[in-house]
Parts: sequence; C-alpha cells; structure tokens
Amino acid sequence: MNRSTKPPTLAQAAAREEKYLTVREIAARMRVCKMTAYRLVHGDAFPGTIRVGRSIRVPATAVDAYLKGSVISHG
Repeated sequence: MNRSTKPPTLAQAAAREEKYLTVREIAARMRVCKMTAYRLVHGDAFPGTIRVGRSIRVPATAVDAYLKGSVISHG
C-alpha cells in the first residue's frame, strides 16, 4: 500500500457499500497463490485497499480493473 496517502477508513468504505475481498478471495479469483496476491496488494496494484486490524481488504472493483488491464491481445 502506498504510504504517502491514507487509505480509506472502514466507515468510509462501508458508506460506499463496496464489496471487499480478502487476500484468499483475490488469490482464488485470479487463480494464483496467496503469496502472489499479497505481493500485488503490497505493490500498490489495488487502489482503495484497507486494513481492518491485521486483515487486508481490497475492493472487488479494484481487482476487476486490474484483471481487465492485464488482458493480452493477440495481434
């Protein structure tokens, strides 16, 4: 997570009524191991990531946007 900007608080996230995913759910959705998902989270691949205690939550829309941006077109 980018340390220069503050992540949204849990109350702000709840107000937007977004669906948040755990690292395990991200790994399952992307079909990668959990460690790869952690690397992506800590590498700032997903904007809007929040921390709830020791737990990490990532907006489902951020994961979807990352996957859409990672599509390779064959030309």
